[in-house]
Amino acid sequence: MKLYNTMTRKKEEFVPLEEGKVKMYVCGPTVYNFIHIGNARPMIVFDTVRRYFEYKGYEVNFVSNFTDVDDKIIKKALEEGVTADEIASRYIAECKKDMESLNIKPATANPLAAQEIDGMIQMIQELIDKGHAYEKNGTVYFRTRSFEEYGKLSHKNLDDLQSGGRELLVSGQDEKEDPLDFVLWKPKKDGEPFWDSPWSKGRPGWHIECSEMSRKYLGEQIDIHAGGEDLIFPHHENEIAQSEACNGKEFARYWMHNGFLNIDNKKMSKSLGNFRTVREIGEKYDLQVFRFFMLSAHYRSPLNFSAELMEAAKNSLERITNAVDHLKHLMETARTEEMTEAEKEQADKTAEFVKDFENAMEDDFNTADAITAIFELVKFANTTADGNSSKEYAKTLFDLIVRLGDILGLILDRKEEMLDADIEALIEERTRARKEKNFQRADEIRDELLKKGIELKDTREGVQWKRV
Repeated sequence: MKLYNTMTRKKEEFVPLEEGKVKMYVCGPTVYNFIHIGNARPMIVFDTVRRYFEYKGYEVNFVSNFTDVDDKIIKKALEEGVTADEIASRYIAECKKDMESLNIKPATANPLAAQEIDGMIQMIQELIDKGHAYEKNGTVYFRTRSFEEYGKLSHKNLDDLQSGGRELLVSGQDEKEDPLDFVLWKPKKDGEPFWDSPWSKGRPGWHIECSEMSRKYLGEQIDIHAGGEDLIFPHHENEIAQSEACNGKEFARYWMHNGFLNIDNKKMSKSLGNFRTVREIGEKYDLQVFRFFMLSAHYRSPLNFSAELMEAAKNSLERITNAVDHLKHLMETARTEEMTEAEKEQADKTAEFVKDFENAMEDDFNTADAITAIFELVKFANTTADGNSSKEYAKTLFDLIVRLGDILGLILDRKEEMLDADIEALIEERTRARKEKNFQRADEIRDELLKKGIELKDTREGVQWKRV
């Protein structure tokens, strides 16, 4: 299996630190609003990477944090007159709902920065003790030039760099020994959340959060560190400097970064009015379509989002789900159970499609080519399975398409959705049962509807229902 390593700028054979295991850290979102579709790309991409490793038999320890200590969260809290913790808790819950809708598997651990402050303070102290950091008036800075390999991920030269970027800067830059030094700890301002530390009441810098959480939940060395390409510099560069200066060993074996997502060929921004949340997209499309759209391009390529491309993705996904539905119908109506010898020969040919799928995924997780392999399998199924097919043959094709889809996080076996009229009829029956004091039947109907994704709510105005 080969993957592109941002550090070396080439594809490399994946060799885990520990045989059969993968330790993977993915930088998660800053939780001050609903996640936007740019946030969703790394979530979908690296969830798919994880799924493929698991399909190949690896035990994956997948850690993805929530940044719940940040200037943007504090700003939102001040605007709403609530605490930063309330904002973070609210949007973590909303983010998890969106991730579930996108069929993203829960991480092994979702550490919250605010709950890991003690570890960050300890790591900062270790850096001070080793001469890699220093304190000035309550602020602690990382001594960038003390780490000789600084710039090795972003391939930037220290002397060409200007301080800035997204690191947490403070006033009084003349306090720094070097303009390139970045903040590890900053004193609090009025109205901000803070924690006690040996240097001041304050909070950590953004970069140290991930270094400490990765070390705590995965150890001093990990296999894969991943995120959007906007994080390469300064965030991931600074993580490397902190972690390797502190731990004295290589931080991550492989660095994976997904490309940018544009909207109608323009960078997504609130000022352009083209900012789209996952929740908004979910009101117009099944989010399985959105996931399929995201995987239809190579993860390192820039991706353009548009209504036309989403419609194309919807139609393409329907071609696959229609084939799956047809095979399910053939399984239910088949006149024979077991495969004929001719069918067994046809079934053996499907190994070619699986091989094509795996070859695509093992060439730097080329999901676009993996989807092509699924389409070829669908075409094969459509031309070789019909009303004369055995149940076993139809099921073999059905199971294979669904299994390959599942590796990509695509739910291809659709559960039949109840019609509104059928729901209303059952609600009427339940109402009659309750009037007749047949509460057992009333409860049975409620449970039956819930199993089919219909939730009932009894109100003064009558029974209300919604799909969940």
